[in-house]
Amino acid sequence: MDNQAEVREFLTSRRARISPERAGLPAGSRRRVPGLRRSEVAALADVSVEYYAKLERGHLAGVSPAVLEAVARALQLDDAERAHLLNLAHAADGSDALTRPRRRTTRTFTAHRSLQWVLDAVTAGPAFVRNGRMDLLATNQLARAFYADVYATAGNQANLARFNFLDPASRRFYPDWDQAADVAVAILRTEAGRNPHDKELHDLVGELSTRSGDFRTRWGAHNVRHHGTGTKRFHHHAIGDLTLAYEGLDMAAEPGLTLTIYTAEPGSPSEEALRLLASWAATPQTPAAHPNS
Repeated sequence: MDNQAEVREFLTSRRARISPERAGLPAGSRRRVPGLRRSEVAALADVSVEYYAKLERGHLAGVSPAVLEAVARALQLDDAERAHLLNLAHAADGSDALTRPRRRTTRTFTAHRSLQWVLDAVTAGPAFVRNGRMDLLATNQLARAFYADVYATAGNQANLARFNFLDPASRRFYPDWDQAADVAVAILRTEAGRNPHDKELHDLVGELSTRSGDFRTRWGAHNVRHHGTGTKRFHHHAIGDLTLAYEGLDMAAEPGLTLTIYTAEPGSPSEEALRLLASWAATPQTPAAHPNS
């Protein structure tokens, strides 16, 4: 992924979405751009037009944190977008190779015993570890059963993004498929900013861009996000509809990895469904045997 192109497209896309009215500027007439002009962003950031134009051409190397913060304010970036801009600047400086924690790949990662013990201790909901490419690296028993559709197709390679965009089963599994697709791409785009030299990520993005128009459109939007907590709806082929809350925790001992735990509201139908799934997961199954059958 070309850093200058990433910077250029990110800043351009953020500028295009800010209307003059939203920025507190007069709209004027005969505007030829959908959002702010470069000159308006430069004025809001208190830098020269020439300097901002240089930034938007992708030249972030050596830019001070104060200028980056001023540009972030001018473009009304949220916390995730601010962090993404800083990551892009670090990559442009070449400092990311020194400051970025060493990340493990799916080929070398093996959950150490204590991590697997932690996952297995979570019995009321799915718990799993993933990386920024959305590879499922380690799970408890309930997560393996929960993501049965992901594991059912070898081509998914236990990757949630591949499942989302390349496996028709994802349309059933995610009732809010568009939202799930937006989140998946935003996670990958965030990881691309944090870890721009990850060849496996490059390969995954190339594969999904080639095979999925839905992915290409979303990737081109340059949206990023922090994905730490929230609620999602699912439809599991064996237990039906679920509404689950989730918490994602960054792992200090394994930089770049996230531990995610799903749970249901106490006393809800989803909690009962998870109990059913746990019972089903603990019982030897034939491929055709589902608890609803």
